[in-house]
Amino acid sequence: MSVPLSGERSPIAQHVAIIMDGNGRWAKRQGLPRAEGHRRGVLALKDIVKAAKPRQIKYLTVYAFSTENWRRPQAEIDVLMDLLVEFLDSEIAELRSQGVRLSAIGHLEELPERCQQKLAEGMAATRQGHDLSLTLALNYGSRREIVDAARQLAEAAQRGEIQPAEISDALFSAHLSTKDLPDPDLIIRPSGEWRLSNFLLWQAAYAEIYSTEVLWPDFDAAQLDLALAAFARRERRYGAVSSRDGGS
Repeated sequence: MSVPLSGERSPIAQHVAIIMDGNGRWAKRQGLPRAEGHRRGVLALKDIVKAAKPRQIKYLTVYAFSTENWRRPQAEIDVLMDLLVEFLDSEIAELRSQGVRLSAIGHLEELPERCQQKLAEGMAATRQGHDLSLTLALNYGSRREIVDAARQLAEAAQRGEIQPAEISDALFSAHLSTKDLPDPDLIIRPSGEWRLSNFLLWQAAYAEIYSTEVLWPDFDAAQLDLALAAFARRERRYGAVSSRDGGS
């Protein structure tokens, strides 16, 4: 991706990525099972998808299930997979009517068959959407993604299709699962954590990060506005000198 001029103001975050964190803690605070926290997290996602278009967000990428999440108890994994299918069953028609195009990144082939099928149906049904690109990161891990890209480029070099010296940032990016997306402008992490947790590590090189103590099930349009307002106040320097300090 091209890098804007140093000191450029970016009042609008066209690509927002969210680490949907805090479902379990929300449920614990409410005295509810973790499954209920995940259900409330799905409702929060629906609200944010609806809020994105009026706020001129063009791309919304959400971390729904990481490669590390397979370490959770099987019962919780089953709930998460069931919720994915329920979300797709109930929301595809609405997404299509809103002009949302659904896509997914990650090793989808390792998801349960029912999830793969619903994802394929959802992506096919919304492929004409042009108002918002909603990307679900499922069975996704950024380190694995980077290793996959490196392996693909190494194999291409071994076949003589490219020379190692030809490998550039742009060529590497073109072998990532996000090749059809711009790099994120803003990464939001609810629950008060500041970690990227293996999410979009390459793509987040110049993203602004916003953390809030609000847990994901309580994250709504008003919270999104706070994050976008914080983003609009930041000066994105991309390694250059700040214009506030006399740079250009």
